[in-house]
Amino acid sequence: MQGAAQPGAVIWADFGSGSGAFTLALADLIGQDAHIHSVDKDAGALARQQAAIRSRFPRLAVTYHNADFTKPLKLPLLDGIVMANSLHFVRDKEPVVHLVRSYLKPGGQIVLVEYNTDAGNHWVPYPLSFASWQQLAGRCGLLATRKLAAVPSRFLREIYSAQSIMTRID
Repeated sequence: MQGAAQPGAVIWADFGSGSGAFTLALADLIGQDAHIHSVDKDAGALARQQAAIRSRFPRLAVTYHNADFTKPLKLPLLDGIVMANSLHFVRDKEPVVHLVRSYLKPGGQIVLVEYNTDAGNHWVPYPLSFASWQQLAGRCGLLATRKLAAVPSRFLREIYSAQSIMTRID
């Protein structure tokens, strides 16, 4: 852990955070009074991320979890989750999205960054198009799914970001 979370702080998680490119972007957006839970299976990547965050956001409260986000985690209820280039490594996505959604407060959000295709390759084995994400998100109790942006990619044509809101509890 780094820093101390402020009472009532916004709490987010980055699932499959790697060395922290999107964790740093998230920190920049939500501010140093927030708390981020950074989850990745690669301890070395988390160590590199911790050094980068410490140098850019010394007051930011971050809890590092050397863990697999597809398995249950001990987390507080979250205001939001970033999943950037991580869900495409999961073959059976629906149980994982249900699990991930269970960490959200009502009104919490998932921001997904993914390749806009349903056909994978060796490096991106199980991507999902925005249309597929909309359907999956709806089946998992995430509503108001919208595409935030899309940019061309040399790798699998296009990459998009989407936001989905948790609006019901099972």
